[in-house]
Amino acid sequence: MSRSLALARFVLSSSRRTGPRMTSCARGLSSRSVSRSMYGVVQGGEQQRWGSGPSAWSWQRPSLGFSQQSCYSTQEVEKEPEEEPLHTIISDTESVKGSTSKHEFQAETKKLLDIVARSLYSEKEVFIRELISNGSDALEKLRHRMISAGGEMAPMEIHLQNDAAKGTFTIQDTGVGMSQEELVANLGTIARSGSKAFLDALQNQAEASSTIIGQFGVGFYSAFMVAERVDVYSRSIEPEAPGFKWSSDGSGVFEVAEASGVQQGTKIVLHLKDDCKEFSSEDKVKEVVAKYSNFVSFPIFLNGRRLNTLQALWMMDPKEISDWQHEEFYRYVAQAYDKPRYTLHYRADAPLNIRSIFYVPDAKPTMFDVSREMGSSVALYSRKVLIQTKATDILPKWLRFLRGVVDSEDIPLNLSRELLQESALIRKLRDVLQQRVIRFLLDQSKKEPEKYSRFFEDYGLFMREGIVTTQEQDVKEDIARLLRFESSALPAGQQTSLVEYASRMKAGTRNIYYLCAPNRHLAEHSPYYEAMKQKDMEVLFCYEQFDELTLLHLREFDKKKLISVETDIVVDHYKEEKYEDSKPASERLTQEQADDLMAWMKNSLGPRVTNVKLTPRLDTHPAMITVLEMGAARHFLRTQQLARTMEERAQILQPTLEINAGHDLIKKLHALKDTNSELAGLLLEQIYDNAMIAAGLNDDPRPMISRLNDLLTKALEKH
Repeated sequence: MSRSLALARFVLSSSRRTGPRMTSCARGLSSRSVSRSMYGVVQGGEQQRWGSGPSAWSWQRPSLGFSQQSCYSTQEVEKEPEEEPLHTIISDTESVKGSTSKHEFQAETKKLLDIVARSLYSEKEVFIRELISNGSDALEKLRHRMISAGGEMAPMEIHLQNDAAKGTFTIQDTGVGMSQEELVANLGTIARSGSKAFLDALQNQAEASSTIIGQFGVGFYSAFMVAERVDVYSRSIEPEAPGFKWSSDGSGVFEVAEASGVQQGTKIVLHLKDDCKEFSSEDKVKEVVAKYSNFVSFPIFLNGRRLNTLQALWMMDPKEISDWQHEEFYRYVAQAYDKPRYTLHYRADAPLNIRSIFYVPDAKPTMFDVSREMGSSVALYSRKVLIQTKATDILPKWLRFLRGVVDSEDIPLNLSRELLQESALIRKLRDVLQQRVIRFLLDQSKKEPEKYSRFFEDYGLFMREGIVTTQEQDVKEDIARLLRFESSALPAGQQTSLVEYASRMKAGTRNIYYLCAPNRHLAEHSPYYEAMKQKDMEVLFCYEQFDELTLLHLREFDKKKLISVETDIVVDHYKEEKYEDSKPASERLTQEQADDLMAWMKNSLGPRVTNVKLTPRLDTHPAMITVLEMGAARHFLRTQQLARTMEERAQILQPTLEINAGHDLIKKLHALKDTNSELAGLLLEQIYDNAMIAAGLNDDPRPMISRLNDLLTKALEKH
């Protein structure tokens, strides 16, 4: 609903701004209408840069696995756009001439063919990705050769064609092509890769090698998953080179023959199996290309129309990208209608090659976003070819609120280039990206504290989760720098960080104190905060449900222990710390009276308390409950379906009831226990329950209602 409202607001604002009505265009857009979209589109066969403002924008979802495409334009629609002429190089001009030679696949290649056809790839559709990648390799080699030789740059394109009537799928590139020997070597022998050999020749030229995708030998064999026969026509770029045809049904034998009418480059014709005829459908091919190959550097045409009109923003110089471009790209990758709240464009060459863009949505996370069942929303590319739409291994789980893209040529992939192989490199990539995101958010918190405060309010739960689920203490502390709390030393509403708290600590202080409460009023009126006042220490106020669990897991920060004020009170008892009573002796019970009262209270409460003792640290409160590791005890009771009765809870908690001998209720209780034992019993029960509620150890106060009614009745008997 929120996205629908956002889209409606966008429509209305656009119509008010420009006047023309908005139109929706279905899939089958003409090349000209597509070329007016913001994603660096082709006009006249050349790549255009993004415009400076949104006269129109198109959003294609297929790259993330959706097949629907739509275009929203604010331009006038009285005139239908003229169809741009189709551009294709695929034609049936090839014919075999001369004799045909038969060859057997290498033994290992036969095994590979069987593996590819049966189990290597999880989805059959990836054969399109693999063949496009091979075509991109061939074009990259051609570009390198042209640059090195200083010749004219020939058109470098990849063309696709489907024929539903014939049940075929065709792909053709204008790359370097192959000779007869190269056809036999590259397609008939496993691990003989044109790309691999090319890289070996360019060991010292990192830029050229970084543009080669995969190994031709393996990717090519993916065609046999869907084809009963594959025909390859290829002609080398070498002068006067003849064309050749390579053909095989994948059974172990292939044929090679000279052919006429072959264009420079390589053309592959797949005669599809009966159960794979879906890949002879234009819509299906368009969907797969948009999903995996939208950002390939070279133009890809399907049946004469350009497909890959998107620019890979993450490969561009950050200084060349405008905020508007980021907004539109964010909407594309996040499938959202809002704007990015934060944008991190991160590039690195060491220790790993990384090209990435991360976005933090402006919208608050939904219930589904918060769930740990929600997967990653960051896509993984290798040299602009999609590897995973939701890469779960390159970012820790707590950063799943990020949207964006990561591209790295260093990532170790398995043979099918689908699944990441867990390795030291993957862990290193994950650590590098995590640290960079943390550092970015810290920088933003310093530049715009108010904006960061709103971000933390919306997304703070993810930081808390990161601390709880991370094993390494140094990483926990890095994430903890992002946490924000209110403090007893600052005005209400003003937040502080653990770093800022540490900077205000008195010399010789080694503890960071915190108190968990639903809000500031309850925190400041808590008996535990009152008990800390004599120490004159700053206390962090934690209001969120998971703050306590987070700080329990964090344990320490910058070599300073994180201590709950409730735990500190118990620790002081063990240390036998001495504190002065806030009231003079004349206004308190005597020691004898106090001992008599405590014995009666312990006897009356029975197993619900382990001990009853005096405390000099309370002033306005009659009593409080103390438990060693109160926070851990609360969390245990909250998560375990155990200890439902007060006696069972007390058996686990072993609570101590500490009373204020100078409080009027305690003094009245001492007098009532001998004169009105019934009323004294009701009062004691209420004091105990009040203390348990203040400690957060009583989740259901409803049983107190009848007792409160009895107390009120007793109090009004003389009126």
